[in-house]
Amino acid sequence: MILAHDVYFTLHDASEEAKAKLVKACLEYLSGYDGCLSLSAGARAPEFERAVNDQAFDVALHTTFVDRAAHDAYQEHPRHKQFIEASRPNWKQVRVFDSWVDVPAAARG
Repeated sequence: MILAHDVYFTLHDASEEAKAKLVKACLEYLSGYDGCLSLSAGARAPEFERAVNDQAFDVALHTTFVDRAAHDAYQEHPRHKQFIEASRPNWKQVRVFDSWVDVPAAARG
């Protein structure tokens, strides 16, 4: 099992430029941590409008970690804290979803 750490940001300024700025900050500040298996970020895909699609966010961050210790080190890292301080002024709401997930055997290597 690995830890999936998903964060959904709702922005005060949800312009295309502001969303792109947050995505860039995610990729710049939050990549390259020990124990982080994957990281991706992007704007919500508005073309998916089924009743089950949550539309209440502007940017999503998806990360996976080898274990709890790697996640906790990431949370306390100075670059992570810099990301928060630099980006927080435009955050209207932040929702965090952490879950233990399994990976198909073929993807484990």
